[in-house]
Amino acid sequence: MSNTEEAPLGILHKDDFLIAVDKPPGMPVQPDPTGDASVLGHMAAFIGGLGPVHRLDRPVSGVLLLARDAATLAALHVMFRERRITKVYWAIVEGEVKGTHELVHALRRDGRAHKSRVVMDELDAMNARLHVRGLATGERYSLLELRPRGGAFHQIRAQLAEWGHPIKGDVKYGARRGERGRDAVARSIALHARSIQFAHPVSKQTLEVTAPPPHGNLWRVMLELAGIKV
Repeated sequence: MSNTEEAPLGILHKDDFLIAVDKPPGMPVQPDPTGDASVLGHMAAFIGGLGPVHRLDRPVSGVLLLARDAATLAALHVMFRERRITKVYWAIVEGEVKGTHELVHALRRDGRAHKSRVVMDELDAMNARLHVRGLATGERYSLLELRPRGGAFHQIRAQLAEWGHPIKGDVKYGARRGERGRDAVARSIALHARSIQFAHPVSKQTLEVTAPPPHGNLWRVMLELAGIKV
């Protein structure tokens, strides 16, 4: 690895086999038809041969794992498929949410609309589970801790919207309006991949990587209400 101290994205963890970066909101992981700057494009000049281990939607911020070789990439893909990796998200959603909840849905990807939809006639084939814990509630929004199981496309976004609490700024899934102004990042939503925990595929030691919270006044206020010091 060379010049990692000068890399344009925050590096949360690095070793000979994998790297975890703090993905900014609004940035795609891989180059896409928009031609906008991507995580892999930024990192290529500093670290070659990286492969994304998992999805992180363009509007979402937080921990993103990148593998440095094919064997590590394959091993981590197996761990994700077998649900041996724990992911924790934070989200600011519309409405009041208190206590803990378990959301269970059957989701189907709608390629034309580029979103997931709840399929009511396939309730015997539930493929998305989401543990929700309310952390704080303000006048219009709530701060949630989320632990997804399943890995369906846009799972968290679709399940929260179906539940009646769309993520702030996520107009694709029913939010009142998109993020805008000095306190928000263009093409972002208030969903943050806070941490990821797993057994390192080579050392077998437990590795937990945590990303700092997003910037912005609302995030600061909600975290203060929740008594979270970061």
